Amino acid sequence: MRKRQSGFGLIELMIAMVLGLLLVLGMTQVFLSARQTSLAQSASAQLQEDARYVLSKIAQEIRMAGMFGCLPLTHIIDAPAAFATPVSWQGTSSSGALHMISADVGPQSGKPDWTVVTDCKHHAQVFAGAQAEWGPGETGFAVRRVTYRFEQGQLKSGLSNTVLLDNVAAFEVSFGVSGSVSAHPVVRYESRPADATSIRSVRLALTLRDHGARVKDQTYHVLVAVRNRQG
Repeated sequence: MRKRQSGFGLIELMIAMVLGLLLVLGMTQVFLSARQTSLAQSASAQLQEDARYVLSKIAQEIRMAGMFGCLPLTHIIDAPAAFATPVSWQGTSSSGALHMISADVGPQSGKPDWTVVTDCKHHAQVFAGAQAEWGPGETGFAVRRVTYRFEQGQLKSGLSNTVLLDNVAAFEVSFGVSGSVSAHPVVRYESRPADATSIRSVRLALTLRDHGARVKDQTYHVLVAVRNRQG
């Protein structure tokens, strides 16, 4: 009488192989999904950090736009025509330039475009470039022409067109304007206000695109109140 042989048969072996293969495929899918999620989160965080850096920088300069010292613009001698429009936007959401006449924010390299020398009481005068000396009781305010250009998917800064971001899908600028020169509340937003003295705030919308297409285009908004009365 033959002894009964123990072990797996062909059918059992095939079933075990199929189950093992399904398990491996499931684990691989979980790994790939987790990796894709991690990459998407990393890409989203990078876009957010890029937007935060650029928008905070621009917002800081917008807040200082139109700051020409202690006296109003009408009391400043030799004020250039550019001072009358300290913040403006020329272009569309796909291409354009944001121009500002802004007082220095923190330490700056290079010479300012103008210096406003004033006694903060009765006298104020504009000088081209840097002005290191002034009379007793006077102080100087460095003023710069600041430009941000958006073209060909890049946001650039300054006359040298230094690239700040190269993954920009759209950049929109609009101005909150009041109903009159003396009024403060914003009644509407316009891209090209007819009267610069009615500007009360600036609204920016920056849309960034991930080069790897790991996340959808992300749009970030910031609303900046204009501290200094325009014009």
